[in-house]
Amino acid sequence: MVSDKPKPAVFLDRDGTIIEEVGYIDSPDKIQVIPGADEAIKSLKDAGFKIIVISNQSGVAYGYFDENTVRLINNRVAENFASGRAIIDAFYFCPHHPDFGNKHYRKDCDCRKPKPGMILQAVEEHKIDLSKSIMIGDKFTDVKTGKDLNIFSILVLTGFGKEEYQKIKSNGLQPTPDLVAEDIHEAALIIKRQLEN
Repeated sequence: MVSDKPKPAVFLDRDGTIIEEVGYIDSPDKIQVIPGADEAIKSLKDAGFKIIVISNQSGVAYGYFDENTVRLINNRVAENFASGRAIIDAFYFCPHHPDFGNKHYRKDCDCRKPKPGMILQAVEEHKIDLSKSIMIGDKFTDVKTGKDLNIFSILVLTGFGKEEYQKIKSNGLQPTPDLVAEDIHEAALIIKRQLEN
């Protein structure tokens, strides 16, 4: 019997967190999985978390690629991870930018991180328990997205993580991450240890 009880989720940024940051990625052929990311996702999935990827994709607003290209890339990312039995439950992305793009994409939307729209949509569509969920990303906006919803938030030092962490420390940016990890693999190990205690 399938339980209707909400499950916790790990919300993951995409570029710089689970795949290498290569600028505005416009082709599935440019995907490079961050070492250990597949093992990390499988471990978190086995621990009972839903795995939800949420990413800002303003390259659409800039006109570098279209929404279908983002979906193709997300599908390839999902396939790459699934080949290692690391299953991603869903992808959400924001194609907007408040200052650039045509009238459809140039908007101050509710889905662009650090706004909560993508997470709230995932909560509604996937029966997620936010109180036990976790946010992991390589940017301050990822941390703020999670913290504004009272979600335990981890900054990883891959992608833009190192320079973002320096900015957080030197500029006194708030909120600060609950945890800083070298990468998604270390973050998953720490989460598993915390669950076992």
